[in-house]
Amino acid sequence: MPSRSSETSLYPSVKAFLESQGFVVKGEVRGCDVVAVRNDEPPVLVICELKSAFSLELILQGIDRMRTADDVWLAVAATSKGRDRDSRAHRLCRMLGFGLLAVNPARSRVDILVEPEPYRPRANQPERRRLLKEHAKRRGDPTEGGSTRQPIMTAYRQQALDCAAALREGPSKPRDLRPVAPDAASILQRNVYGWFERVERGIYRLTDAGEAALRRWT
Repeated sequence: MPSRSSETSLYPSVKAFLESQGFVVKGEVRGCDVVAVRNDEPPVLVICELKSAFSLELILQGIDRMRTADDVWLAVAATSKGRDRDSRAHRLCRMLGFGLLAVNPARSRVDILVEPEPYRPRANQPERRRLLKEHAKRRGDPTEGGSTRQPIMTAYRQQALDCAAALREGPSKPRDLRPVAPDAASILQRNVYGWFERVERGIYRLTDAGEAALRRWT
């Protein structure tokens, strides 16, 4: 297993913080470290980016997220005299409309340094819809926010693994796999991971790569 990075160490505390506000929280959704959705009408979408320290890269990530989310939070490891305590950094976050969190993973403590402001750039509705769709389709929360050293367990990969598990019992038709994987037909035909092989028209079987994937992911 990969070692736990400084970013992923922040994730449990940030997740608990957002869950306390009524959000369903999942990590690493379409490149965002943390995506939180509250099922209001319309849904409230919050993105949080994690970094070990306050940096320009973190600010740039936040700017990218602003067109998609209702609120953007930046979360960094808490320090006593670091940039997260710098009043200029706080002022920058207010000017840009970000919230800023200082996280102490050892104490499971999250301090709100800056609240998100109501600044709104032009909305990116297509990406917003993709985020909401991926968040809804992904079962559980299989990947910690901040993960960079392993493949992301997307909703697509989850369904592909469901197809692989079903085909382990023997060759089958895509329509027979729909109860466990609604997108089975496109997954088998596209065969993104090389896990499936067509043995005759409309019939697929599991490849050695698929067997290896099942061993790895289970």
